[in-house]
Amino acid sequence: MRELGIGLIGTGFMGRAHALAFRNVSAAFELPVSLRLAALADADPQRASQCAQAWGFATAHSDWQKLIDDPAVNVVAITTPNHLHFPMAMAALAAGKAVYCEKPLAVSLEQAEQMHQAAKAAGVVTRVGYNYQHNPMIEWARQMVRDGELGQIISFDGEFCEDFMADGQAPWSWRCEAQHAGGALADLGSHLLAMARYLLGDVQAVCADSQTVHRQRPVQAGSAELKPIVVDDHTQALLRFANGARGTVSSSWLKHGYKNHLSFEISGTLGTLKFDQERLNELQLCRAGQAGFQRLLAGPALPGYAAFSPAPGHQLGYNELKTLEVHALIMALAGEGQVGTDFAEALAVERLAAAIRVAAREQRWVQVQSV
Repeated sequence: MRELGIGLIGTGFMGRAHALAFRNVSAAFELPVSLRLAALADADPQRASQCAQAWGFATAHSDWQKLIDDPAVNVVAITTPNHLHFPMAMAALAAGKAVYCEKPLAVSLEQAEQMHQAAKAAGVVTRVGYNYQHNPMIEWARQMVRDGELGQIISFDGEFCEDFMADGQAPWSWRCEAQHAGGALADLGSHLLAMARYLLGDVQAVCADSQTVHRQRPVQAGSAELKPIVVDDHTQALLRFANGARGTVSSSWLKHGYKNHLSFEISGTLGTLKFDQERLNELQLCRAGQAGFQRLLAGPALPGYAAFSPAPGHQLGYNELKTLEVHALIMALAGEGQVGTDFAEALAVERLAAAIRVAAREQRWVQVQSV
């Protein structure tokens, strides 16, 4: 059995999620390759060493380039702040290594274009961390749309809201920097745009509005020194899909009471389908003529679910979705699957986001492919 060496850059929330997924995937699935946790990198050498030991990685680096240069590393997983995605991915691609990068792909459309072209030239597998699409319930929803169970699709209405920046005194972070692809549209909305494309296909045109509500934030918690903020706190957009459907999307990190509210409704001539990531093991379906919505519950009949539980109602969680994403990555690396968002699709998501920013700035409809 061929062995794949995994190199992980970053040890924050997403770094830990990736580490868990790489450790768990072999227990959940029979893989055509074996995995070796070869190297971990973090700018803090002490943390790099501690996490490598705790998470089971063989080697620790404080210089991410050394991880990429490590001959034991075949796959580079990037979980750093957004502005570091480009240099790290480009270096890994130049070394001929597969890249598994967290979303959004880059801090600009120009960078995303270069990353896509470099990946094509390298001829390696790439994946981007839109893990919510790997939920078995999302695949079920997508299949319903494709099978015509909802009839002709009329509309998609999506929202991704959280409240971690709702307090105007919440401190500045790298997410608040425009050059770091900050703002609610990049941080949350990119997941929603990727989901809309995954379920309904290409978006042809957009119109949008955005607002920065809290224009200053403390430089750190409790500080009297304030730093100006220019990224969006919330953005709303209208969408025209290539299939004729119309849509709305809204992203906000200001809405009190929401923690991970990626939700959507798809309405067609034969019914309406609803989903909320805060209840990620359920779909709500109303067929034409029904008095209300029927609850559809996740269970082992759905691909992917049975790898974690043989019984319905036992629930998958965020880390299981990440493990499903890593499984799709490993199968692609083994030449046995094409599931997941690659750099080409992630570029399309970035183009859609860029069009929304242009539409909001210029207050007009924008053709996505003109951006």
